[in-house]
Amino acid sequence: MAGLPSWDQSSLASTFSTMTLNQPQNNEWYFNSGASSHMTSHSGTLSHIAHSRYPTPSSIVVGNGFLLPVTATGTTVIPPSLHLNNVLVSPQLIKNLISVRQFTIDNNCSVEFDPTGCSVKDLQSRNVIVRCNSSRPLYPLHLPAAHSLVTASGPALWHRRLSHPGHEALSKLASSGLPAHRHDTSSSLCHAC
Repeated sequence: MAGLPSWDQSSLASTFSTMTLNQPQNNEWYFNSGASSHMTSHSGTLSHIAHSRYPTPSSIVVGNGFLLPVTATGTTVIPPSLHLNNVLVSPQLIKNLISVRQFTIDNNCSVEFDPTGCSVKDLQSRNVIVRCNSSRPLYPLHLPAAHSLVTASGPALWHRRLSHPGHEALSKLASSGLPAHRHDTSSSLCHAC
């Protein structure tokens, strides 16, 4: 139609691929010697997520005795190669917490606190793996922003983002390079369709 602006397909795809309904999450994790498990409010910070109808544990007891529901569990690896296993996801949390006890067991390391921060040390060599400096009352472990925000977007997500097109339409987009798509027949069922 005359007078209508033209649009660029690659710009549209780029817009959809970066669109999110959630605010960017805080990429700081805080060492907590009182936490019995690692905890986060956002499953996007994790690399492997297990959603369960009845996750174990099903809730987190916080300092005032309130219970926060656990919606999933997961794992992640933080640079350089430190593991956070069995991370509890509870959307009501406002900080990402590292259980010092669980962290030292999972990584065969020690965490030593001092007036200016803390050091994660290898148990055998006693070499410092990570140093966390802080002038605040908490002990944050700063992660690169890309580490906590990178998530894979598969064909099911693109199917939903693009208003539920059929397999042929997604394949046609993929042949144009927008977006990368690999058809997986085991996950092709969409309840909304």
